[in-house]
Formats: sequence, C-alpha cells, structure tokens
Amino acid sequence: MKTNKKRKLPIGVSDFKKIIQNDYYYFDKTKLIENILNEGSEVKLFTRPRRFGKTLNMSMLKYFFDVKDKEENRKLFEGFNISKSEYFDKQGEFPVISISFKNYNKNDWESGFKSVKSIVSDIYAEFEYLMEHLNKRDLKRFEDIWLEKDEGDWEKSLLNLTRYLYNYYGKKVIILIDEYDQPIINSYIRGYYKEAIDFFKNFYGTVLKDNEYLEMSVMTGILRVAKENIFSGLNNIKVHSILNKRFTEYFGILENEVEDALKDFGMEYDLQDVQKWYNGYLFGDTKVYNPWSIINFLDERRLGAYWVNTSGNGLIQLYLQRMKEEIFDEFSKLLNKEKIFETINDSMTFGNLEADFEKNIWNLFFHSGYLTLAEEYNESDEEAYLKIPNEEILKMFSRMFIEVYFGSPKNFLKLTNALKNGDMKNFKMELNEILLENVGIFDVSGTYKEQFYHGLMLGLVLKMRNEYEISSNGFAGKGRYDLLLKPKNIFDKFNKSDKKEGIIFEFKILNITEKLSEDKIKERLEKECEIALKQIDEKEYVSVLRNAGIERVLKIGVAFFGKEVEVKFERKA
Repeated sequence: MKTNKKRKLPIGVSDFKKIIQNDYYYFDKTKLIENILNEGSEVKLFTRPRRFGKTLNMSMLKYFFDVKDKEENRKLFEGFNISKSEYFDKQGEFPVISISFKNYNKNDWESGFKSVKSIVSDIYAEFEYLMEHLNKRDLKRFEDIWLEKDEGDWEKSLLNLTRYLYNYYGKKVIILIDEYDQPIINSYIRGYYKEAIDFFKNFYGTVLKDNEYLEMSVMTGILRVAKENIFSGLNNIKVHSILNKRFTEYFGILENEVEDALKDFGMEYDLQDVQKWYNGYLFGDTKVYNPWSIINFLDERRLGAYWVNTSGNGLIQLYLQRMKEEIFDEFSKLLNKEKIFETINDSMTFGNLEADFEKNIWNLFFHSGYLTLAEEYNESDEEAYLKIPNEEILKMFSRMFIEVYFGSPKNFLKLTNALKNGDMKNFKMELNEILLENVGIFDVSGTYKEQFYHGLMLGLVLKMRNEYEISSNGFAGKGRYDLLLKPKNIFDKFNKSDKKEGIIFEFKILNITEKLSEDKIKERLEKECEIALKQIDEKEYVSVLRNAGIERVLKIGVAFFGKEVEVKFERKA
C-alpha cells in the first residue's frame, strides 16, 4: 500500500486527479480497479453509506479507464497498487461517460427534471467534438440535449451518447453513475416519487439493458430501494452491498491504514480511543472505519463527531417521525448500547418500506450506516443482531432521540449544566419544564411508560458524554442501577483539589388509577423518591464508583407521574 506523508488532507476533495497532483494524503484503493475487471458482470452496483469513498473511487475509475488524456492520466497511478498489476495495460483504453447525482436536491419534479437536464447537458458538452462527425439526424439529437431543449430525447440521452462514442472511437463505452439513487430518495421525501421513477426507469434501463455499445457500467448509491422499478428486467446487474464480503476493503479505511496515518501525522492517540469513536462497522467480514470521520479527525487532531454533521439524513428523519411510537423500545435499547434482533437484506425496496414500516426501518438504518452488524452475518438468515457502530453515531442517535420525541427544548442545556454543577434545585426545575412542554407528544401509558422516561433521561445525559462515562441498566453491587455517570477525570479542571462527583440515578414511575389531589400526588412522588434512594444504598450501587476511585457520589431518586416529577438526592463524600 502506498500513502504519502504530506500534511495536506483532502477535506471535501473527491477528485482523484486533484488529490494526486496536489499531494493530498491518499489511502491507496487502486486495487479496486483490478477486482472490478476480474468481476464478470456487465453492470455493477456498489451500495454504501454516504461519505464512505464512493465518489472518490468513481473519479479514480474515470481517470484510469478514460481514453481522453491517456498518457497524462497514466502518471497519476505510478507507484500505486494498480501499477504493479497485469491489468495496468487497460489504462486509457475506453471512452468513459461519468455522471453524478450526488448534489441533486429538488422540491418538485419540474425543478428536478430541469436539474437532470442540466447535468446531462454538461456531460454532452464534454464531448462537443463529436458533433463534427455526426450525421444530420444525430447532430439534431445531440444539439437538443446539449442546448437543453424540451424536445430532446432525454430518456435515451445516455444510450445515444454511447453510440456516438462507439462510432467515433471504435471501442465500447464504460459508464460510471455516482449516487444513482439520490434523485429517487429525494423525490420520495419531497412527494414526487412516481414522476421521478417513471423517468429514471427508462433513463437507466435503456442504457444499461441490452446496450451493444456498453463495455461495463459501475454504479454507486446508498440503497437498492428502487430495484423493483428501475432495474426490473435488468439481468446483467450485480449488487455488492455491505452484506457482501467482496470489495469491502475499498469503501472505508482499514485498521492498518488508520495506524499508518496516525504515525504519518505524528498523533499519539491511543488506537482504542479512535476505534471507539470511528470503528465498529462490519462490512461483510471486514471491520472498517468511516473515511470522512478519519480524515477530519486527522485534520482537527481531536476526537469528535464529523460524519453525523454532514447532510443526508432526510429519509432517516422521515421514517423516524412516522414510526416513533412503534420503534421506541428498540430505539431506547440502542441508546443503551444494547443490540437488537431485526430483519435485514440487500434487496429492500420502497414498496417493502411502505408495506411494513416497523420491520424495514431497521434495514434502512443498517444500509444507511447508522447501524452495523453486531456479529458476522449468516447469509442463510434474514435476521441479524444490529448495534450502533461507535461513539460518533451514538451521539447522533441521542440527538435524534431528543429531536424526534421532544423537539429541541432550549432548557436541555440548562438541565445538564445544573446536573454537572450539582445544583439539584435547578435540575428539578428544568426537568419539570421539559416534561410540561413535551410529554404530551408521546403516549406514556401502557408498556412503554418506563422506557419512555428512561429513554428521556438517557437522551438528556448523553449530552455530557465528553466528561462522563455513561452507562444504563448496568450491574453494580447487588443489582442493576438505572443510570450511572462516572467522571472521566475525577479532578475538576479549574480546581485540582476539588474532585468531581459520580452520579447514580434510580427512577420510579407511578401507576395511579384513582383520582388524587395534587398534594396527594406530590406526597406519593416524594415517597417513591425516598424508596429510590434507599434502593441505591441497599443494592450497593455506589460500589462501582468507589472501585474506580471516585469518593464523592451524588445519589438521585427521580419519580414520574405523567407530566409530574419529583427529585430527591443525597451526597456521599
């Protein structure tokens, strides 16, 4: 593997030529070319989460195969893995059409179709020189697309372009389509799915099916959700999803590559810390890191959430809002770092989603990179254990949980600050305010009641993850505590002689069927808080903090009844 030791990192740069010529740091993925040529299918679709190197790989393929600027492009690959391969003689041997829908984002089909026309017109403009060699009929067709005329044959525009290129070069054409599904996903979110599908079914189908001018096509996307409409009847396609074992090392960064990068940049981070934040993905049987996160981590030189702050959560948010009541239990388990057992496969469609939201939403989460396999996948099964991959995604989940179930209350920060400062008066006041504003949006009756409050408290305190190790439903002493916060650094950063408190929560939820006065309800809540504090002592939950060298402990009993809450606390020094 070749990497360079330049300190410049390609933040937001996905053009292979620019990366190599400007000496950006590059993880050598050029052997993907050899593997693609060894794989015999005519049309290959790689489905991976966003920001996992799909666009950069497609750019690499373009510069490798394209007959245009052949000699200049050959220099880009010198010293990399592909230059040592028997397939290096395939470099510069084919005309290449490269098209990307990565940035497609339109509110309606009228503007969406206009965007598609602009993208295709720009592709035609790259081959303007072909017009001198076209007959009058084909010249008219070419100009209609080139000039973005309404009468242009847009559905056959890529098919026709392959014919023009074949006739000019005498060689079959390679087609690269990056983020093929972005217009379909966007149209589904925005409500014009049918119009988009009607167009793209023919747009993709005509050029990929029974095209005598096609040498090979490589496509990328996040999902295979449009299979039932777009690729119907297309028997020459091979899908390589995150469930497959082939090609996994080319989409994502491997552990040895991360280790080399840390050395190259002189970073002394413990690899376990980096793993905790960015590893955890299991593609096929290979563990990989998120490339976008690693590159930004190397650039910023600090651990933090990078991938989750990028765009592209629209479909996830849409289904979370639709399914928030049905998936609450599983959502809470994931926040608690537990695994869930769900159905997954690599042939999910929008039809599947519409037919059974609750069953297939986890499939969507999985293929979008928000969940990963908790253990190696058995291809004979459709069920698998899923988990949140790492700290970065856990942080996103905690934020999503709050946004989906509680909106974005301004006083959440006030609550966590009060808790960190041991100000229980303000902690109780802010918690009560949050419940008054938001509990009504979710049905807290029945089997979800306890999980609802537990999930709320866990979602709130996860905002304190940078300063505390947070665990829920863990074993300690003689039982399981509800929620525990262990300081990562027991000394206060402003006053080294002042040690930080460990925090233990015990929650109680009242089930009151008879009608009671406010005073009686308050009395019952206070009693439950006392029971909670007594339980912390009797079960010896504090032992887990004492064993970690934490002497100061804040014990908190919280009792809930609908929108009512009572808080009592004790300190042990």
